[in-house]
Order: sequence, then C-alpha cells, then structure tokens
Amino acid sequence: MVRRAVRTADREAEINRARQDFLDALPVAAAVVCLDGDGTRVQVANDGYGALSRAGHGPSFIEASGLPARIAAFLRAQTAESVFEVDDGQGVAPRVFSVRMTRMRAWPALGARALVTLLERTAEVETEKSLRAEMVRDSLTGLANRTAFNEAVEAVLDDPAFQPGSHAVLVLDITRFSRVNECVGALAGDELLLTFARRLCSAVRAHDLLARTGGNEFALLMRLDRGLEEALSAAERIRAALGAPFRLSELEIRVDCAMGCALLGGGETLAAEVLRNAQFALKRAKGSGRVRIYEPKQARAARRRFSIETALRRAIEAGELRLAFQPIIALGTGAVAGFEALSRWDRGEEGEISPGEFIPVAEESGLIVPLGRWALETALATLAGWDRAAGRVLPLTVNVNLSPIQVVQDDVAAFAASALARHGLAGERLTLELTESAIIRDPPMAMKVIETLKAFGVRVAVDDFGTGYTSLAYLQRLPIDVLKIDRSFVSGMVDDEDSVAIVRAILSLSAALGMETTAEGIDTPKLASALKALGCSHGQGFHFAAPLSAADALDYWLARRA
Repeated sequence: MVRRAVRTADREAEINRARQDFLDALPVAAAVVCLDGDGTRVQVANDGYGALSRAGHGPSFIEASGLPARIAAFLRAQTAESVFEVDDGQGVAPRVFSVRMTRMRAWPALGARALVTLLERTAEVETEKSLRAEMVRDSLTGLANRTAFNEAVEAVLDDPAFQPGSHAVLVLDITRFSRVNECVGALAGDELLLTFARRLCSAVRAHDLLARTGGNEFALLMRLDRGLEEALSAAERIRAALGAPFRLSELEIRVDCAMGCALLGGGETLAAEVLRNAQFALKRAKGSGRVRIYEPKQARAARRRFSIETALRRAIEAGELRLAFQPIIALGTGAVAGFEALSRWDRGEEGEISPGEFIPVAEESGLIVPLGRWALETALATLAGWDRAAGRVLPLTVNVNLSPIQVVQDDVAAFAASALARHGLAGERLTLELTESAIIRDPPMAMKVIETLKAFGVRVAVDDFGTGYTSLAYLQRLPIDVLKIDRSFVSGMVDDEDSVAIVRAILSLSAALGMETTAEGIDTPKLASALKALGCSHGQGFHFAAPLSAADALDYWLARRA
C-alpha cells in the first residue's frame, strides 16, 4: 500500500515536471489550476504567471482582477473553454489581459483542473482608446464630432430610465460663415470656428454635450429638468455669448447663429433621426432670428415633397402627365381666342396632385426645366393636331406658362423656336406667360429672353399681374403683349370697390402701353359683364368653362363657333 502511494506521488511529480517544462516554453503567463476546497490552488505555473501572482505594495494582479473566483466558477461549471478580458482596476491606466481557460481531461483522478493563460493587451487597448478618441473628436475645435454626438443620443434613447421630453437637441450654425471664408480666407474661417466654439463652451452647462457636427454646424445635447423652457433658456445664453464681435486678424466681425431644437420624444429609433429633426427646425429658423422647434407635421410635409419629387421625375420620364386646356374668350364677341395649357397629374390611387403642390416641388428640384419643355412641346403638338383634324389652320392660339427658374436655367427662346418649327406653327400662335417674379429676379435676363422670343413672333404675357412688384419702367421697356389680371382682384370686384379700382387702373395702364388684357377667374356672368364694360379684352374662368381635355377643347371651340 505504501509502495503504491509512493508510485502515485512519483507519477504526479513526473506529470508536474512535464507540465512545468511545457508551461515554461509558452510565451505567455500560464498555470495549471485546480479546485481546492472552496477556492483554487495553482499546481504548476511559469515565471510569467508567478510574477502576476506576487503582491507588491497592494494585492497582486491575479487577486485584484478577481481571477481566482472566476477560475473556480469555471471548474465547477463543467465548461470546456472560456475566453474573457480582465484588468486590475487601477484607475485610468489599468493593465489588461486576455484570459483563456481550458479544461484538462487527462487523468481525471487528479481532479478538476484548467490550463489558464494570460496574454497582456495593455498597449493594444491603449492604442485602441487613442484611436477611438481621435475618431470621436473634432480635430479643429477639440469638441466631440458627429459620431460621438450620435452615440451619446443613442445612449440616452437606449437608457431604460429614459423619459420622453427629458432631453433635447439644439442645432445651430453660423450665419454669414461662407461669406467670411470667401472674403477673408479659410484660415480666418478656422479661427472664427475656434473662437465660436470657445464661446459656446462658456454658455453651456458642464453636463451637456457640445459637438461640432460638420462645417459651421454645432449641436448640443441637453438634459431638461424644466421642459422646453430650459432649452429656450440655453438658446438665449448662447445668443448672449455671441453678442460681442469676433476679432479676426485686423477685422472685427459680428456673427449670429440660427438655431433649431428637437425634443427626444422616444419615438425616434436612431440618433441620426433626432439630429435630422433638429436640422429641419434649423432650416426653418434661418432668416427668422428666432429658435424654431421641430414640428412633426411640417416634417411630414417636407417628406411628402421629397416623395412627390421622386414620383414626378418618374412621371415626366414615363409621360404620365397630361395637359388640360382652359378657353380664353374675347369678351367683346364671345368667341374663343385660344386656350391656356395647364399641367395635370393623376397618381392613380392617390388621385390628382394639385399643380399648386407639384409645381413648387419641380421648381425647387430643377425638374421644372424638363416639365416646362414637356408642357410646351405637348401644347404645340395639340394645337397642330387640331389644325390637322380641321383640315386647315384654325384661328386659335395656345398659352403656356413659364417658370422663373426656366427663364434662368433653360434656353427658352431656342427651344420654343425649334418646337414651333417641328410642328409647322407660326410664332404668333404661341403665347408664353411669365410671372412678375420672373421679370424682377433678373430684369436684363428677362429682357433678353423676351426680345429673342419676339424675334420668332412669339407673344408674351405677364401672368398674375398686380400681385408682384414689377417696375413701371421695366413694363414700359419690355415688349409685352398681354397683361393677365390676377384672379384675386377679379373675384373681389363683386363686393370690394378697391378691387374694382385696381382692375380699372390696370386696364388704363395696359391701354396706355398698347397691351391687351385678360382677366382670370371669371366665375359669374356678372363679372364677365362688368369686365367687358370696363374695357377688358379677354377673360377666362369657370363661367365659360373649366380646363378641358384636348378633344373636349376642340369640341368646345366648334360648339361656340356654331
């Protein structure tokens, strides 16, 4: 019996020597650890593990990291392997190790044992922290950048204790910043951003997060204890901090900022959505001098405009739009002088989209140029089609509206001339309608376009006259054929003497300048009679007919002629 115990002890010693040789050959700290009562015992370890086990002025790394308890739990759990990281919890610069524990199954008689290895990752972790700090910091101002800001907002949204309305995002940008860059230079612009950032820091609370989210845009994440009032107070502090002029080299420049605010309501799924909401409010704030609060209803309207833009682009390309033609009547004779071509868009299940909704979207997005070309081409093709159907040139003209954007961005005169030639029509049969804003925006450009159109024989009308600010000097100089009196004055003639006076003044002006007049919005026989008596030459409105399809318009002309 004694001899057998000696042989077992000798075998265990031999195994431990083999383990020691193996552990000593490893380039990492390693030990074989077994359960010992309620705790653990190191059976064999190399020098690296021994160094981590020795206590200095405080507990050893092995003790400080709580590793013995985790090894004991691993050995009791029957898990084959476990990998995790530990550190000694020593403040801002702890030592960090990657730990791997592997269960040893040979010689089960020796009890539950594990091979424990520790690979130091302190330098790697410090490098990762440094890189991470660079990734989330704005290199110019030292503030948090957009990435860090979004992460902070997401942390608020993910917090189980988050309450809707308990936080807000305030976004602001420097007014006239691009002008500073253009006039003084990029270095001065950077100097302005630095000074601006410092003043912002002085105006915000220590527990709020200030970030530069791009260019001259900054964002502030605030915790609110008193609701929206607190966010507005922060905006006032910021505006006060920016009151003094900024000194750039030898210059003193006053700058202001536009501010938009969005409350975190809890319905947002991403931080980017919160920031986008505040930026939407910021866009509305520009030029107002006031802080704007994000309102979901207005944002939905903006998203609808983008939806309309996408659908409109496809509709133009697919030829899904159509023209309706409203008769223009010579009030003296009752004859149909021509038709105004009006764009119409039917989106099927969504129904008709009003021109008042899709035309502004087309102007904002640049789609007004292809839309305008389509309308002009289609209107002239329809007029030529009527001639062919009648077997002769009809005494009809067609009016097509021009957007101010078209006048600036497109060669309207050249396209009109080529379209007239394609359809074999004389220029006198086309009237292009410009609003007063098209003339005011760039009078020299408007003059050039109108004069070129007149060279091709095209007639020009000023649409919605009386609602803009056309200079009488320009009106006298421009070769305009027709003034169209805005429907707001025409409809007001029934009950408003001022409207009658305005219409009479426009008619007198047009007569003095040798222009024809067309009254829009004639919806009753009484209005038609009154305008005829005042000397208005033409009119259009529901009293005569609503906008008609191309076929119905030709039938309407034939019926009126009969």
